[in-house]
Amino acid sequence: MPETITSPQNPKIKDLLILETQSRERKARGLFVVEGRREFERACAAGFKPVTVFVREGEAEALTAKAHFLVSHRVYEKIAWRESTEGIVAVMRVRETTLESLQLSASPLVLVLERVEKPGNLGAVLRSADAAGVDAVLVCDPLTDLYNPNLIRASLGAIFSVPVVACHSDEAAAWLKRQGIAILTAQLQDSELYYETDMVRPTALVFGAEDTGLSPFWRERADAHIRIPMAGMMDSLNVSVSAAILAFEAVRQRNQQKRQ
Repeated sequence: MPETITSPQNPKIKDLLILETQSRERKARGLFVVEGRREFERACAAGFKPVTVFVREGEAEALTAKAHFLVSHRVYEKIAWRESTEGIVAVMRVRETTLESLQLSASPLVLVLERVEKPGNLGAVLRSADAAGVDAVLVCDPLTDLYNPNLIRASLGAIFSVPVVACHSDEAAAWLKRQGIAILTAQLQDSELYYETDMVRPTALVFGAEDTGLSPFWRERADAHIRIPMAGMMDSLNVSVSAAILAFEAVRQRNQQKRQ
């Protein structure tokens, strides 16, 4: 039977809280925290290894069987970020993915995010990437920790199912060129409508930061500049919305080609 922890001052609970709140500590130790049964099971299914599993007292036997430690309701309220997380918080080991380790399809579809800062936006992009079946997401010059708890929650566990690589922009651009993947940058200036652009070919869709957009680095290396038409007074969309629109346009074009 797992040991039961009843005090928030327990050293294991203090250590867990440090990992939840300190990106530097997560990176230094190669660990991250996942909260919720759905996210935990998706991480395990994707091959991530649990180090320590905390389960709230009174949970179902199947969940309790996975626990290294049971925690009282008072302690669980201390370590849980959400009210409804099915009573499980786990420390997992990070699994690094590199550009060279990516397994690509015959006609890859890749999303590239340059200096995207908000974990919620990145998590939402990963959900769309999972739904669209993209080959990989490249997070270039990252301003947020890929294992930030907010990002994991926003992605609903897609961070585990979608191959994600954090790298520098110059590394990503060089790799895309070596793979023969066309670089399409989402921008307003000097651009053509996205649905008039070939996305059946191997394609990388590149998006910039929420506040500053794409840097000249990516604009200069693009094979095409594309835009989403804006009928109202706004001149841009949230990066996660733009990524979803363009990723599913690529899916539409590829499905259409298969039917022909």
